Amino acid sequence: MPSKVKFLYVGDIMGSPGLELIESKLPKLRRDLKLDFVIAQSENVSNGRGCSSEDFNRLKKAGVDFCTGGNWSLWEKSIIPQMSDPNQPIIRPANYPTGTPGLGWKYIQSALGKVLVVSLLGQTVGRDSRLKLENPLKVIDQILESEKNVEKSAIVVNFHGDFSSEKIVIGHYLDGRVSAVIGDHWHVPTADGRILPKGTAHLTDVGMVGALNSSLGVKTNIIVNRWRDDQVSRNELELSGPFQFNGFVFEVDTVTGLAERTSQINLFFD
Repeated sequence: MPSKVKFLYVGDIMGSPGLELIESKLPKLRRDLKLDFVIAQSENVSNGRGCSSEDFNRLKKAGVDFCTGGNWSLWEKSIIPQMSDPNQPIIRPANYPTGTPGLGWKYIQSALGKVLVVSLLGQTVGRDSRLKLENPLKVIDQILESEKNVEKSAIVVNFHGDFSSEKIVIGHYLDGRVSAVIGDHWHVPTADGRILPKGTAHLTDVGMVGALNSSLGVKTNIIVNRWRDDQVSRNELELSGPFQFNGFVFEVDTVTGLAERTSQINLFFD
């Protein structure tokens, strides 16, 4: 088994523009970058809310190996059977209350060995800020403790949150204990991708895959009118280009489980 694994973590895939961009660009990107493993945030894939079973299968066919989760993960009910199946590579946040459908962490077995992937939700996240979530630091401690004797090549933690402070602090909290901690949910990439002092790759927010000239993937004029004139309106996805593809590349030593190199991807397409 090779001692180095090259990962790509893809930012929130926003609706049909994001999904179509993944289908058209990811296969070549995998070849060009010689990627071993692709993880993508899938909670906005299906019309901006959740990920249907059909769209999940499209992502896998396009070259996504594993799908992480966020506050819209459970919106599409068709995905719940796969989200509840430990052998299907898609999860929802692990710190939802006990009894929530689906699983918040899973392994994926590959030629590179087992990879443990965990999603966590920040404690102040949009529509779920009213929920009594479990403390993400305590939840990740419990997961790591329960899985400490399982041999694995890497541990990737996704933190889906609003506050940069939470995203940065959990990176330092897990530094040296996991391979990578990657934030998402903003749909706007931060410029701070790096390896923390004890060897964990970290990025505050990876960004998104979708329409560039938009408000996080939504038509900007809808947001302006809602903000300026207090209009009550539904979000409508921006379908026209140009488009952006944001991701985070990190290489992991499978012997130590720690990161050795990182780089960010910010690509634009007409």
